[in-house]
Amino acid sequence: MVTTAHHAPTATAATAARATAVRHLGPNWYASVMGTAIIANAGATLPYQFTGLRTACTVVWALSFVMLAVLLVARTAHWIHHRDQARAHLLDPTMAPFYGCLSMALLAVGGGTLIVGEDWIGTTAAVALDTVLFTAGTVIGLAAAVAIPYLMVARHKIAADQASPVWLLPVVAPMVSAAVGPLLIPHLPAGQAQQTMLYACFAMFGLSLLATLVMLPVIFARLVTAGPLPLALTPTLFLVLGPLGQSTTAANKFADFAPGLVPGPLDQGFTAFAVLYGVPVMGFALMWLALALAMVARARRRGMGFAMTWWAFTFPVGTCVTGAEGLGKHTGLTAFDWLATGLYAFLVAAWAVALVHTLRGVIDGRLLAAPVRK
Repeated sequence: MVTTAHHAPTATAATAARATAVRHLGPNWYASVMGTAIIANAGATLPYQFTGLRTACTVVWALSFVMLAVLLVARTAHWIHHRDQARAHLLDPTMAPFYGCLSMALLAVGGGTLIVGEDWIGTTAAVALDTVLFTAGTVIGLAAAVAIPYLMVARHKIAADQASPVWLLPVVAPMVSAAVGPLLIPHLPAGQAQQTMLYACFAMFGLSLLATLVMLPVIFARLVTAGPLPLALTPTLFLVLGPLGQSTTAANKFADFAPGLVPGPLDQGFTAFAVLYGVPVMGFALMWLALALAMVARARRRGMGFAMTWWAFTFPVGTCVTGAEGLGKHTGLTAFDWLATGLYAFLVAAWAVALVHTLRGVIDGRLLAAPVRK
C-alpha cells in the first residue's frame, strides 16, 4: 500500500508531462516521414547503382517506418488529450492542409515496403503491410482532398494574400496513391482486379492533377501581387514540385504496368502518354525549382532560420527524382539519368540538414513548444 501511494503520483505526473509534450505536435510533422521514405524509394531505383546503396535505402526505409509508428502514437495522444488544439488545427487555414501529409506518409512508407522493405521482411509480409498502408493512405487522402477544401470554403477565413503552396498538400495526396498503387498490381488476381487498380490509380491521377491546376494559378498570382512569402514559409515553394514530379512518376508507372494488362494499342498509349506528358512537366518543374532556389537564397540572406517547413526540400524533390528516373527508362536518354542522380544528391543533402535540425529542436524542446504569435 505504501509503495502504491508513493508511485501513483509519479506515474500520473509522467503521463501528464508526455501529454503536454504533444499538445503542439501538428500534422505537419508527417512531412518528416515523407521526406525520409522518399530517400529509400528514390535511391533504390536510381539508374546508377553501387554496392551498399540498396542496403542503405532499406535502413532508411526502416527508419521511416519507425518514425511513422512513433508519430501515429504521438498524434493519437494529441487527439485524446488535446482535442481543443486538434480542432483548432482543423480550423486554422495554415495548418489544416497538412492533414494531407498523413496520407502521403502512409503511402510513401507503404510503397517503400515493396520497393526495398521486402528484402528484410519477405514478400508476403511486405505485400500485406503495403496493402494496409496503401488502403489507409488512399482513404485518408481522398477524404482530405474533399474535406480540407470544403473547410477552406465554408469555415476558414482566408484573404487573397494568404494563398500558399501548402494548399496543394491535401489535393496532391491522391497523386501519391496513383504513383505507388501500381506496385500492388502484380500481387492482385489477374484480370479485372489488376485492371481496376490501374484505372483507379489513373482516375486519382486525374483528380489530383485537375485540382492542382485549379490552385497553382491562385498561388502564383499571390506571389506576383503580394510579394515573397514570409521567411519561414519560403521553403514551401518547393511543395509545387510535388504534384509535378509525382504526376510524372505516376504516368511512368502506368506505362510500366499497362503492357499485358490492358488491350493494345491502349497499352502503348500509356507509354506515349508518360513521355508526352512527363517531359514538358519535368521542364516546368526545373523552372520552378530554379525560382524556388532563388527565393530561398533571398530569404536566407534576410535571416531565414530553420523551421519544420524545411522538410519541403525533401519529398517534393524526391518525386522529381523518381519522375526523372521513369523518363530515363522510357526515353532512353542518359540526360534524365543524370538529372535523377543530381537531384538525388541534392535530396540527400537536404534530408540530412532537415533531420539534424529537427533532432536538435526535439531535444531542446524548441520545436514542440507553443508557436510564438506575432
